[in-house]
Amino acid sequence: VQLQASGGGLVQPGGSLRLSCAASGLTFENYGIGWFRQAPGKAREPVSFSRTSDGAPYYAPAVKGRVTISRDNAKGTVALQMNGLKPEDTAVYYCNAKRGTIIDYWGQGTQVTVSS
Repeated sequence: VQLQASGGGLVQPGGSLRLSCAASGLTFENYGIGWFRQAPGKAREPVSFSRTSDGAPYYAPAVKGRVTISRDNAKGTVALQMNGLKPEDTAVYYCNAKRGTIIDYWGQGTQVTVSS
């Protein structure tokens, strides 16, 4: 299984970035898929997650209203559109795929830096 994340970079406060993750080696529609982030000196935390079942995705309170997650089961991809970025959004962002409580895959991470 591979999760290939891309789209990170340096952006000014208030700017936007779109992260993408391409999955291979798994039956994509059977997995919950989403994004976590880890800032220096802090624990990894969830940002947004799309479940396999119908229903609203999860957004962390810190990003709700500023980010949108979208998945394409046919292509095996998930994207995270981030708007109104703040310096506190600076972190390494990781793509994650989960199935049940045991199966858990991680991508390699992509750096997002929000700075003027």
